[in-house]
Amino acid sequence: MRWQEIREQYPDQWLVVEAPEAHTEGQQRCLDRIAVIERYPDGSVALQRYRQLHQEYALREFYFVHTSRETLDIRERQWLGIRRNYASYAARVSPHIYISC
Repeated sequence: MRWQEIREQYPDQWLVVEAPEAHTEGQQRCLDRIAVIERYPDGSVALQRYRQLHQEYALREFYFVHTSRETLDIRERQWLGIRRNYASYAARVSPHIYISC
């Protein structure tokens, strides 16, 4: 779905969404296709669920958003190093790389 369709279908709600198709333009993340995972009336509960999903599926692209926003303003930040969540994954995929945590 596109953001405008989601806003119409889920007015004034907190959502946890996934972006199965996305790209970057400059430092802006553009979500080409969005899947609604869950909806919540409370933002703190949505944030908690987002954190759970992000920790469990670290390689998937999840966001928590409110449908009152006309557009999504998602900025990319460069990370230096590797996060702990990725350390065991990286070690399995590339066992020749030494990762210190």
